[in-house]
Amino acid sequence: MSEEITIDTQELGEKIVKILKTIYDPEIPVDIYELGLIYDVFVNEDNDVKILMTLTSPNCPVAETLPVEVEEKVKTIDSLNDVEVEITFDPPWTQELMSEEAKLELGLL
Repeated sequence: MSEEITIDTQELGEKIVKILKTIYDPEIPVDIYELGLIYDVFVNEDNDVKILMTLTSPNCPVAETLPVEVEEKVKTIDSLNDVEVEITFDPPWTQELMSEEAKLELGLL
């Protein structure tokens, strides 16, 4: 049975990442996942989700709205029980956290 749970949480994780890739930082034309703003996605056996994310800066203009958008969009996955988004600035976000795709998009490569 534990093997089935692993597959389910992995599938859920993939669905969550797909949704995260639809959310954009309004100032940068790259999704928050490729920007490296998502530090971790935890899914437990009760299908509770915790997303650990950061912002490009503590004074980010979307500091109030972006985490809410992440939570609301991820909650649209039917099989999830609870979704919690935690913001951290440890470690602080840097351009090194961006994917190669994001760097290419922003002309940093």
